[in-house]
Amino acid sequence: MHGRVKVRTTEEERERKRKEQALKVRAYRAAMGRIQAKRAAGELDDEMLSLTVQILQRNPDVTTLWNIRRECVLEKLSKLSKEAEPQQPEPAGDQEQPEEKNEKEAAPQPEDRAQSVFRCELDLTEQCLMVNPKSYNAWHHRCWTLEQNPLADWQRELHLCNKYLKFDERNFHTWDYRRYVTEKAGVPAAQELDFCTEKIKVNFSNYSSWHHRSLLLPELYPNEQRDRPMSEEKLKQELEMVLTAAFTDPNDSSAWFYQRWLLGSGAQLDRAPKVAAFRLQSKGAVLALDKPTPDLGELNIELVAGEQKVTLSPWLPVDSGRTTWKCQLPFDYQKNSTYTLKLTDQELNLLPLPGTEDGAFYFAPPHAAASCSQELLSELKTQLQSCLDLLEYEPDSKWTLLTSALLMRAIDVSANHAKNLEHLGKLEKVDALREGYYKDLAARWTLELELAKWPQAPGFPRKFELADEVSLASLPYGQYLIIADELNMATKLREELGNRVPKTFSELKL
Repeated sequence: MHGRVKVRTTEEERERKRKEQALKVRAYRAAMGRIQAKRAAGELDDEMLSLTVQILQRNPDVTTLWNIRRECVLEKLSKLSKEAEPQQPEPAGDQEQPEEKNEKEAAPQPEDRAQSVFRCELDLTEQCLMVNPKSYNAWHHRCWTLEQNPLADWQRELHLCNKYLKFDERNFHTWDYRRYVTEKAGVPAAQELDFCTEKIKVNFSNYSSWHHRSLLLPELYPNEQRDRPMSEEKLKQELEMVLTAAFTDPNDSSAWFYQRWLLGSGAQLDRAPKVAAFRLQSKGAVLALDKPTPDLGELNIELVAGEQKVTLSPWLPVDSGRTTWKCQLPFDYQKNSTYTLKLTDQELNLLPLPGTEDGAFYFAPPHAAASCSQELLSELKTQLQSCLDLLEYEPDSKWTLLTSALLMRAIDVSANHAKNLEHLGKLEKVDALREGYYKDLAARWTLELELAKWPQAPGFPRKFELADEVSLASLPYGQYLIIADELNMATKLREELGNRVPKTFSELKL
């Protein structure tokens, strides 16, 4: 019928797309074939650059093509660098004609042509990011290009970040790139923090902005004790702000994750490992650290007794997690001597093992929570009450259940332990997909409490005992038990744990 647009049938549309795809594949193979042939011949020229553009503008994630472009760019820059080298003066008799001189002055200088090369690469990455804003290859090539350019315009890059974040304020690639650019541009951390605040006000559900904020605050408001992510005064303000965001949408995870970081001790993540437990005997020593260490040889471990100094080595890992190490170096242990263990910046006094004339030990239980001032404690209690009030209306809110448990631990670990386990038990049902995570968390919190009480228990350090009512899905902190000869627990619990029960010192076969 005249005047009517023909609507393709499903079969016609499918056939059309098939033909289009076949043409694209044929063009792609032809271009890649030509590129590979030119690369094999060492022809890193303008045609090669043009061929790679044809493909990258449609698919920016072909890593090989970006590598080829970098080879071409470096080749061009090398040639321009040679052109820019000072030329030998010409003989006096060969005077240059005025017209030729003017032409040379009008020709682009090597420096200008180099900047043209850089602009071409930056323009290409912008085009590719319009196709795929989360292309790792395109972002990497942009960073590489800027690193090659001694005259890179970092302010322009900062404006570009602002532009892209208006399109997608949660694109973590753009946020990563922004961190790189702000460092190069020397943007003050306080200015970046204000930028984060504005982005969060626009959209509380901006995990990337919360994360960016968490990197800035420890720098701007350091905590001298390093047991909190930042100073207590600023921590109190952040807790107030994040609670508003969390309660605006209790089902959104962004603010809850940030609040969990605030309640933790994130500022300690970059510190050196600390000694958790140590046991010394004439036949050797066993050392446990509170965090994994790939190579204990990097740490200088020395034993001091009066004027006597012994370097303990070599160390061999006992567990796959590389938290427990043994040294089978025979040692002349003297009962009446006072021993000190030195490890990097740590100097630890050893205590004699009771009931023996051959041994000394050290033990430092894991800290369940950091201490806090009355002002911060008051804020934590206020936040806890707000969470408990919300649970009355939404009893199955998983983030509120977990956060309230974290707040109770921050307020008083021991007094709130039973209530915390109750919350984790409910979370196993409410959030069944993460049942194993909550069980492991319950085991971790339980062991932290048991290890804190161990030094006051009968038989310490020879015997570690778990009460019959203790229930554990796993046995974390196993490295802390290396000083014990005996691990006592109910038969049922031992059967449930199976081979996850850690070795004692006597089983390490020194």
